[in-house]
Amino acid sequence: MTTRIVELRQGILKKNDELARALRLRFSKAGVLVLNLVSSPGTGKTAFLEFTLRELRARGARVAALVGDLETDNDARRLAASGAPVRQINTHGICHLDAEMVEKHLDAWNDVSLSGLDYLFIENVGNLVCPSSYDLGERIRVALLSVTEGEDKPLKYPTLFNSADAAVLTKIDIAAPCGFDRDLALKNIHEIRPGIRIFETSAKTGAGMDAWLAYLVAQRGSAS
Repeated sequence: MTTRIVELRQGILKKNDELARALRLRFSKAGVLVLNLVSSPGTGKTAFLEFTLRELRARGARVAALVGDLETDNDARRLAASGAPVRQINTHGICHLDAEMVEKHLDAWNDVSLSGLDYLFIENVGNLVCPSSYDLGERIRVALLSVTEGEDKPLKYPTLFNSADAAVLTKIDIAAPCGFDRDLALKNIHEIRPGIRIFETSAKTGAGMDAWLAYLVAQRGSAS
């Protein structure tokens, strides 16, 4: 029984990886930088993305977002207030997005052309485990950690942080009241993923967001 479960999982991931490779090629040909944002629920991922979309649009960038959630379109409606095109992906109980979901919703998104975008953000389902195993064709995977979650999350969920290209600390404006140990958090992240770029941010105050936006511009420029 155990062997059959492992074989089934390997088969699912193999299919996903094949679709993700095709998506990555599609994104590359379109010239769009795709980012996959992963965090636990309550990290402030939506607020962070809302700020990002709004500021990039203000600077003339063409941006859009795919939003994963088990149910409701609350986050998609919130992000749409930025003025960017947003499409909801409801997984109906599945704890992650996969490449097939992304492909399906892109194909059905008639009013958005990948070649007309500079950035496409994929807000994954709030979960630190399942999304780590599923490649969505993104060029950059971002792991987000809130100061309210504790400094040991990278050690408890190493697969996510080890597979990430960048890490973001959110809600940094309330770090002191939460008793957040910044140095320990940074140490733990670097222990799992040495040398990873880390951004310390607050979507509420804007702290650290300029550095994050500059990183996005540089990453897109390096892919041109």
